[in-house]
Amino acid sequence: MQVGIQFFPDIGPAEKSGQDYWAEALRLVSLCDRYGYSHVRTVEHYFHPYGGYSPNPLLFLAAAAQVTRRARLITGAVLPAFNHPLKLAGEIGMLDALSDGRLEVGFARAFLPHEFARFGVKLDESRARFDEGVAQVRLLLEQEHVTSEGRFHSFRDVTSLPRPTQRPRPPFHVATLASRESFERAGTAGYGIMAIPMAGIAMAELIAAYREAWARAGHPGTGTVMLAFHMLCHRDQAEAERLARGPLERYLKSLVAAASDWTAGAASADYPGYDKLIASLAAETFATQVAKSAAWVGTPARILETVLAYREQVGWFETASLQVNFNDLPLATAEASLRLFGETVLPRLKV
Repeated sequence: MQVGIQFFPDIGPAEKSGQDYWAEALRLVSLCDRYGYSHVRTVEHYFHPYGGYSPNPLLFLAAAAQVTRRARLITGAVLPAFNHPLKLAGEIGMLDALSDGRLEVGFARAFLPHEFARFGVKLDESRARFDEGVAQVRLLLEQEHVTSEGRFHSFRDVTSLPRPTQRPRPPFHVATLASRESFERAGTAGYGIMAIPMAGIAMAELIAAYREAWARAGHPGTGTVMLAFHMLCHRDQAEAERLARGPLERYLKSLVAAASDWTAGAASADYPGYDKLIASLAAETFATQVAKSAAWVGTPARILETVLAYREQVGWFETASLQVNFNDLPLATAEASLRLFGETVLPRLKV
């Protein structure tokens, strides 16, 4: 199993400046090559402490590309709903060049109503904008002299520059949450999936549906599944729990606050059941996240036990993406955790 690290800024200026947050993130990235972490990943969000420090994941990944020479660089994820495909394709090509062909592109539909409202984009256009945007970016990366007449964006005879370093393009992934249809669509398209066990969703069934759709479409192999987890590794179990509990529970509260429009009356046919999903997340705690194996917290032995049990429960998944500095977790704690996990747990998972 491959294991990488991800950054989901979940703070605002009252807790830490953007300058300090990203400087700390790059310090953690500098450990990747030493311990063999497979990737660095970050998100695209706006306007709110929940993710708002990362409006463009490609910017941070360009900096990370200069700190690590081996780790893959993954957008987790860019949002076609808020980006013109011509600009996005050009930036992808540029970062693929800067990183010597280490970029992987994750796409997501976005799910926070406040972002759609501020960009002036309708929630009910989410699926259509996503499908069109991914298709147009793919055309621009794979082909030259591209013409596309879309519902939202149209262009004629465009050759995006620079051309991708990886041919025909960097690998694509799709962020999936709770919908079986989303997992199946990604498998049919031949894209990897990026999912989050946080809500306690029936992940085994969804992963199986993805792999079945992949096989039906005739793609080689079985696809690529990346799951995200919070992680804190410490030599003392009780201390690990003490250190992680507050930051993780504040992270959960921030997520629910950012998505509160769903429980306050927002509705869209593109997001069935999101009111219930966010309401369920409001009931999550540190204890429930650990119980669901959505958070890997504890000694190296306990974490390894958690990982192996979770893999037994949901089946094989290719990649774990670890949030290692969630919320206001101190840099020293995150760095010690990353080092200890890299020294003791990671070698056991890579065999």
